[in-house]
Amino acid sequence: MSNHRILCFGELLIRLQSTSEGFFEQNNLNVYAGGSEANVAAALAQLKIPTCYVTAMPRNPMTLEIQQILTDYGVDTSQILFQGDRLGSYMLLSANGLSNGEVIYDRKYSSFSQIQVGSIDWEAVFDNMTWFHFTALTPALNPTLAEVCLEALKFASKKGMKISVDLNYRSKLWQYGKEPIEVMPELLKYVDVIMGNIWAANKMLGTKIEAHFDNNTPKEEYFAHAKKISKEIFANYPRCKHIANTFRFMENVNHNLFYATYHTTSDHFVSTTYETRSLVDRIGSGDAFMAGLIAAISSDQPEQQVIDFATKIGFDKLFVKGDFIKL
Repeated sequence: MSNHRILCFGELLIRLQSTSEGFFEQNNLNVYAGGSEANVAAALAQLKIPTCYVTAMPRNPMTLEIQQILTDYGVDTSQILFQGDRLGSYMLLSANGLSNGEVIYDRKYSSFSQIQVGSIDWEAVFDNMTWFHFTALTPALNPTLAEVCLEALKFASKKGMKISVDLNYRSKLWQYGKEPIEVMPELLKYVDVIMGNIWAANKMLGTKIEAHFDNNTPKEEYFAHAKKISKEIFANYPRCKHIANTFRFMENVNHNLFYATYHTTSDHFVSTTYETRSLVDRIGSGDAFMAGLIAAISSDQPEQQVIDFATKIGFDKLFVKGDFIKL
């Protein structure tokens, strides 16, 4: 059982998803509430870990309904900021994102994107919290939110909180004149747990990557490379003590492989490889993995159990419709 209280910070989003291969083919959409950090919070709360979610959104019947959904999952939503007029969204241009994972974002001028340094009373928000989780999606939105993340990290670090980050890399979000490698290294100085993949680490931290890596690269070769770059990250970010990399490959519409590696400063571990030819929804599997990773590390599970637990939850999300996993 975890003794931690987790605070997740990030933008709540609406997912609009085509029910067919053409977005307007049937004029029929599925609509889900989500967003990476909200997905993590919903999963953690279902794992019976006290979890608070902080975001900013307009106050209207739809956002109040989403707040209630998160509350029903067990998430503390009392620190949500109600401000502004827009809730961000993203559009997935095919059913389940299987044959076409193309995404269109509509996040500019959202309530969350308007958060300023000083908008959030971090002393109050972090009261009784012991762990802060954020993702690289937030500093990707605009330079002010990168500063807000730094503000939060400094407060959390001062309080002695554990800090985790998901290196979610979305090229379409980094549109304000800075590359992630110009922003993320400063933020990662404060982080204890880094989750992502070897390609995101290359984009955001400048770690090595081999050009020939692809879906057919053997697991053993990926594991060896992950070991190598984990040592590089540990050397450059001495506060970091845990690194996890997911390896998720979609070889065709329904054939998915999923495994992960876990690295501490003293040892390295790799999970079982999961494989499926029938799945429901690929969105949110990385967030479910992140929640499993936080849950396992925060409850001091043995290292091999940490990566096995996180990988199984990430894989299980492939069979759950919507952004939030149901445990």
